[in-house]
Amino acid sequence: MVNRTIQPAIKDAVDFDLKLKPYDKYVLRNGVEVYAVNAGAEEVIQLELVFYAGNWFEQKHMLAPACNFLLKNGTSKYSAFEINEFFEYYGASLGRACYNETASVTLHSLSKHLPALLPRITDLLTDAVFPEDELKVYKQNSKQRLEVNLKKGEFVANRLIDEYLYGFDHPYGKYSRAEDIDAITREDLVAFYDRYYREGICRIFVAGKLPANLEGLLDEAFGTLPIKGGEPVLPLYPMLSATEKHQRITNDPNGVQGAIRMARHFPNRHHPDFTGAMVLNTVFGGYFGSRLMSNIREDKGYTYGIYSYLQNHIHACSWMISTEAGKDVSEAAIEEVKKEMARLRNEMISEEELLLVRNYMMGSILGDLDGPFHIIGRWKNIILNGLDENYFYRSINTIRHITPRDLQALAEQYLQPKDFYELVVI
Repeated sequence: MVNRTIQPAIKDAVDFDLKLKPYDKYVLRNGVEVYAVNAGAEEVIQLELVFYAGNWFEQKHMLAPACNFLLKNGTSKYSAFEINEFFEYYGASLGRACYNETASVTLHSLSKHLPALLPRITDLLTDAVFPEDELKVYKQNSKQRLEVNLKKGEFVANRLIDEYLYGFDHPYGKYSRAEDIDAITREDLVAFYDRYYREGICRIFVAGKLPANLEGLLDEAFGTLPIKGGEPVLPLYPMLSATEKHQRITNDPNGVQGAIRMARHFPNRHHPDFTGAMVLNTVFGGYFGSRLMSNIREDKGYTYGIYSYLQNHIHACSWMISTEAGKDVSEAAIEEVKKEMARLRNEMISEEELLLVRNYMMGSILGDLDGPFHIIGRWKNIILNGLDENYFYRSINTIRHITPRDLQALAEQYLQPKDFYELVVI
């Protein structure tokens, strides 16, 4: 029996022996790979079909997200209302999402309803018709939403900083415009759908309390479809970065706040410095106790929050700093960011601060391993980035053993203000 008069021992998260639960893998008849994590106490399941159908592959701007969204808005047999009503009847949800390289269709459901739901997903992947009236509504809603968002400085800043880094015609730099939304036709959608969904490259990620016959269910639903497995051939896009690195934009003459973005190019997850930079970024601006937060929020009071992060792109990445501050203190906030860069270049952080960051990062990873949906999410990130489980354990090893001198060397290499684009949108 536990003696509750004795305080339990306190253990640092950095000392936890974290393990990433392995997945089961099988291949459907058509070559589509399935990654499955059978875990959890509740009878629920998450099924995600990931297609290489992001904006990297579109021939017209905004075609990929439009196709992904309208997948669920009508087949030759069922209207958008009937499709949504069907999934709601079973207490399930079917979501869609479009990213740079990939797009996904994700089901959340009780495990026992999977046999009834899979055929309807198959319908969407083989018989979506993209009705003209649904396309018209989509265009109208998208343009209205865009019009509202363009009045917000932070929205404009997020668009422009990516364009400065990559160029507007690069998949990581492009953004929505009203004329691009208007230019989408039903014929465009059908052609994109046929190529990248009906006959596209797909991977399936599934987690939860899995039925014993899951492999058979998935093979029956998807194994005979013309979708396929494998790796896509990605078109090549040149990065045409802006030549001017200091940009000041007035979006609202009456605005009282400046949206600040500072960013530089950075290697992707395959680079040996990536995990070390993640640790350095956490010290710098990656959590609520970071240097940027302590200085610019708590000490100076310039902002409610400021963060930095490394983008999770599959190819080229960037190191981004993001905040909103009063327009009268925006330039001062940028100078304080540069001072914190200089501190990390010129002074080694203390072992006490580094231990705090190690514990925070290990605790965050521990949270990501809580439950089957989080576990498959981490596996998906690893697999889609072309990595393996060794990357997970190498990352933990780096977090545990990186030294203050290592971090100072990374800061000297990567936290140079001259390498960063600066943008303020008021």
